[in-house]
Amino acid sequence: MRVNANVFWIIMVFFFVSDALYTVWSLIETGYVEWVGTVALGLTGILGAFLGFYLSRTHAAQGGELPEDRIDGNIDDGDPEMGFFSPWSWWPLLLSIGAALVVLGIAVGFWIAFIGVAFTLICLVGWTYEYYRGYHAR
Repeated sequence: MRVNANVFWIIMVFFFVSDALYTVWSLIETGYVEWVGTVALGLTGILGAFLGFYLSRTHAAQGGELPEDRIDGNIDDGDPEMGFFSPWSWWPLLLSIGAALVVLGIAVGFWIAFIGVAFTLICLVGWTYEYYRGYHAR
């Protein structure tokens, strides 16, 4: 994670230097500051600083290297149990259809959005309680 933080610090320095050069070049070339590029490059440098600071603080707080950052680390070392995957479930497909109905209703006719919201809520509850009833109950 230290390498990732250093990459973002380097990105920050690069974009701040690019911002200064861009501002000077636009002053020399046109006689005034071109604000869109100057602000965009400056904000990109600030974003790099935010990410570099966050990753540096996270690395300092964890007290050591991550398993995936070690040369002798295996893939399974840093892979905790995140949950499980159910390949037979139809609820994600139905939920995406419900979300598509909501977006379609916002774009075409708002009455379709009401049907989409109801359908999405039913699908969300169905997906949540999929393992509490029926064949796959635990």
